Amino acid sequence: MGSYRFRVRGRVQGVGYRYFALKRAEELGLSGFVQNMPDGTVEVIAEGPDTQLSEFEARLKEGPSFARVEDVERLSLEPRGDRGFHIR
Repeated sequence: MGSYRFRVRGRVQGVGYRYFALKRAEELGLSGFVQNMPDGTVEVIAEGPDTQLSEFEARLKEGPSFARVEDVERLSLEPRGDRGFHIR
């Protein structure tokens, strides 16, 4: 089990990115949340099995069709014990 904070940069607000992340996290059985940040980035907190987290990170780098992902930064976190995945 792992837990990460992803910071996604690029054109990622106003293009359905949070809903994209929610759907992918639910498909992979991850818990956590996604939220827009004031600086125009999107923050994603996700935890679950390492294999699913790797797949999730790859999908975050793709983003939805109207997004333009320039960078995804990953930082390890202590597990939070979240249940489900939510948009904030």
